[in-house]
Amino acid sequence: MKKLPEMCVKAKMPAVAVTDSNNLFGALEFSETASKAGVQPIIGCQIDLGYAASAREGEKTPAAKAIVLLAQNETGYLGLMKLNSCAFLEAGDALPHVTLDQLAAHSDGLICLSGGALGPVGQLLQDGQSDKARALVKHLAGIYQDRFYMELQRHPDGDHPRTPVEELTEGPMLALAYDLELPLVATNDVHFPKSDMYEAHDALLCISEGAYVDQQANRRRLTPEHYFKSQDEMVKLFEDIPEAIGNTVEIARRCAFKVYKRAPLLPKFADNEIAELRRQANEGLQERLKVIPHAASVKAYQERLDFELK
Repeated sequence: MKKLPEMCVKAKMPAVAVTDSNNLFGALEFSETASKAGVQPIIGCQIDLGYAASAREGEKTPAAKAIVLLAQNETGYLGLMKLNSCAFLEAGDALPHVTLDQLAAHSDGLICLSGGALGPVGQLLQDGQSDKARALVKHLAGIYQDRFYMELQRHPDGDHPRTPVEELTEGPMLALAYDLELPLVATNDVHFPKSDMYEAHDALLCISEGAYVDQQANRRRLTPEHYFKSQDEMVKLFEDIPEAIGNTVEIARRCAFKVYKRAPLLPKFADNEIAELRRQANEGLQERLKVIPHAASVKAYQERLDFELK
């Protein structure tokens, strides 16, 4: 978090977004460090969306997949906080996630990105459910109106310009965006500063998940291309879709909120909290004195205590 603004300054990048997964833990620190470095912070959250209806008998409900929400203003930031609370407090026994209804209830001031190949739209396309993908895109676009973008990512994999999942989903996502007249945006899923840090980061993922670097079973894997790319690198990567790059600037211009510092908001337990604490402590003491032997007169002790409390 501390290095990111310096990297943006060096790359002559005027704005950058940080989107923690299902939380906003880094928002305040990011806002402070970025703004002090002269970089516009864009506050966001990559939040899991429960996009599928209840599974039919014998079918398993698909796991929630992440979309990206970016705060345009304070209203949007407050909405992000409400959605984070919904994700953890209203998800029942499931892993933290939000619903489409919750998104609609707290959509003001937020820009929504579809989540790319690994998001809910991308997952439906991977599963061959293009009709459901289209319906979900229309639903999200209906919630966010002109604040919904079809998100594209490209992480070259060997001789291929994209990962297999990106290759599989990009064409259908482009078709959906053009057919429904939705804007595209190119994003970079950054996990480490330079490509030579890939192996170290991969080992870190294994430690986190209790996996092994060389295991053949499925596990979370990134590529050496998930590094902090310069503007020139991104422009070259998406030279065939220039509008997707142009919209990154548009989104930065539409977002103008910095998390501000304020004194802690602590609950008020009583008008005189010291007196209330003493009262509750004395009540507890009386309960204990009923069941333990006394070395002195309880009445005398209580009279003295009442006098001191006055």
